[in-house]
Amino acid sequence: QVQLVESGGGLVQAGGSLRLSCAASGTIFSIDATGWYRQALGKQRELVATITSVGKNINYVDSVKGRFTISRDNTKNTVYLQMNSLKPEDTAVYYCNVNYRRTSDGPSVDYWGQGTQVTVSS
Repeated sequence: QVQLVESGGGLVQAGGSLRLSCAASGTIFSIDATGWYRQALGKQRELVATITSVGKNINYVDSVKGRFTISRDNTKNTVYLQMNSLKPEDTAVYYCNVNYRRTSDGPSVDYWGQGTQVTVSS
């Protein structure tokens, strides 16, 4: 079993910054790809950013390119999302997603965090 603890959400004015963190703990051999998704009220969940296990491949949704930065610290099993120049349209619940393995030869398991609210006021 793995636990994901997300933090860093809150209320910020447009143009401000927030840094989200997602710390994984439990029976973890390795974490493969991780990512941040968001879901605004009344909308479908969308991918915001993903990063592979050693950070070689990083992808962003077009709307956040140049403003958001995803990173990870494998020594802490933690993934971050630095969000700068926030806009009201960034308001959503942000979810962390990890693909992890319990053992070296086990399958990759997909797991979601509980979500953290980000609200950007105009």
